[in-house]
Amino acid sequence: MEKTNFTPEESLLLISRTIEETKQRFKESGHVFIFWGVLMLIVFGGQHILWLFNLNKYMIWTVVLFPLGGFYMIYLWYTDMRKRPKTIIGNILGNIGWIIGMNLLVMGVLFSNQLGEAMAPVYIILLSIMIMVSGLSIKSKPLTIGGALTNLIGLGTFLVESDYHGFSMMLAALTGFIIPGILFNIARRKNHV
Repeated sequence: MEKTNFTPEESLLLISRTIEETKQRFKESGHVFIFWGVLMLIVFGGQHILWLFNLNKYMIWTVVLFPLGGFYMIYLWYTDMRKRPKTIIGNILGNIGWIIGMNLLVMGVLFSNQLGEAMAPVYIILLSIMIMVSGLSIKSKPLTIGGALTNLIGLGTFLVESDYHGFSMMLAALTGFIIPGILFNIARRKNHV
């Protein structure tokens, strides 16, 4: 492999182009953010409804939707997303998302008793880190602001009675996923006009 020496200006241009290409991919994937946000609303809203009717033993069944969401993402990747051009930043952010997602799944399934009342705030804070890192990496205001708001929701959830943690999770879904996804879709449509 031949080694290429870039001038500082060429290096900066290459980095800027990579960031813009990754940002464009995020704009094209607004529906994915909306999907995960709505899925979170359904799961945690469903759990809250089951809790209200004293059907606590069935609450775990709503969580089954998360692995189904993962299968949907694999399907999307095989049918559409893998055809798109890749960037190193996009690959890193995608891997961070999968790693955090799998850790959330393992924590919820295996360590929910140990986490106790801290489970929702920890989940929200981990999600906010993923969202903020993505937003800061591609210089995206919707993700950066959404991640910061989600982080504040996570920290504030420590102060809320655990009966209302589901509402915090739903609010985090709105600020961290649904609103940025809608803004990405709007930006994508404006670029195609």
